[in-house]
Amino acid sequence: MLIKLMTDLSQYVRSVADQARQASIDLAAATGEQKLAWLGRCADMLVSRADEILAENQKDLVAAEQAGLSDAMVDRLRLTPERLQNLASAVLEIGQLPDPVGEVIDSSKRPNGLLVTRVRVPLGVVFFIYESRPNVTMDAAALCVKSGNAVILRGGKEAIHSNTILHRVIADALRAEGLPEHAVQLVETTDRAAVGEFLGQGDLIDVTIPRGGKSLIERVAREATMPVIKHYDGICHVYVDASADPQMATRIAINSKCQRPGVCNAAETLLIHREAAAKFWPELAAELQAAGVELRCCEKSVEGIDGAIAATEEDFGTEYLDLILSVRIVDSLDEAAAHIRRFGSGHTESIVTADLAAAGWFQTHVDSSAVIVNASTRFNDGGEFGLGAEIGISTDRFHARGPCGLREIMTYKYVVHGAGQVR
Repeated sequence: MLIKLMTDLSQYVRSVADQARQASIDLAAATGEQKLAWLGRCADMLVSRADEILAENQKDLVAAEQAGLSDAMVDRLRLTPERLQNLASAVLEIGQLPDPVGEVIDSSKRPNGLLVTRVRVPLGVVFFIYESRPNVTMDAAALCVKSGNAVILRGGKEAIHSNTILHRVIADALRAEGLPEHAVQLVETTDRAAVGEFLGQGDLIDVTIPRGGKSLIERVAREATMPVIKHYDGICHVYVDASADPQMATRIAINSKCQRPGVCNAAETLLIHREAAAKFWPELAAELQAAGVELRCCEKSVEGIDGAIAATEEDFGTEYLDLILSVRIVDSLDEAAAHIRRFGSGHTESIVTADLAAAGWFQTHVDSSAVIVNASTRFNDGGEFGLGAEIGISTDRFHARGPCGLREIMTYKYVVHGAGQVR
């Protein structure tokens, strides 16, 4: 029986991947008008079918509470009329972005008369694995279809009812606009073995994008037979330079840590120059504690701070995803950069400074997917960067880095025009 189940699962996975490959061929040739009409229809249906969507979402919420999921996890699952309206607006925003398919990146004319152009084209088939938030289902589908990619969606079992109804909306809209219905497919089984099966379809799937916990991403990177766009950790830093304005530093530190502590671009470590620390560290610490932050401090920064905990080296390499912040006082900009190189994950780093030279040095010597000057780490986000949405944030160094929007899930090909030239 087990062998039969595995055989059936393998056949199912192969069928889904093959259908996605065929759909990607047709989708790559779809017009911008078709894709725009599909996005508009999806946005309309998110609102007109809100009662149906919310009823299915309620099933997931009940199951989540019965399973003892945390309040934060339940909130990530929850859809409301307002959230659906916001999701519809985000879909329309993606529709208003320029269609990247066929965009000429650059061109040149060779001495022999050949016209050589680089043209943006879809990657092909995307396998997207994600957890919890059902709104990601719509974001990923919108980005992939707009960029001409077929996508296989594998959401978490805690959101299966929500994802299923959202996929039904997506599929109904695809059929209505004459686009291939298998351009967006939802993995219908919650069996974890299915993930391994999909990761073995390297001949049909062009890229896998995991979005979730570190253990999931490590598994995907280990088992995938195709390229993976990923980030493991979001160990993000705010560095307060010697010249930093105290009020600005406080606003940025609190927003970076507290606005949404459970996301990958929330700050996990505060580095503060000793000169800035001498001026206002106790006041900054008090503001952080008043916001509910537990401080885990180095031997210099713990002095005189009531309630602070002595930090260990392990603390500086931990992604807390909670209202916990590790703190270190440093003697120089160079020491701050050295700390980031040692403990950071290449995700997001921010410097607060009034010194343009220091800002320039930090931008050059700190190499993460986003380096931010005088603003919160929370801005490393596809929507905030004007990408419409993102399918994930990459800390890889090849192809895509940082928030992955339309262009980041595409590649290019050379198109060459001649007039009979031979070599």
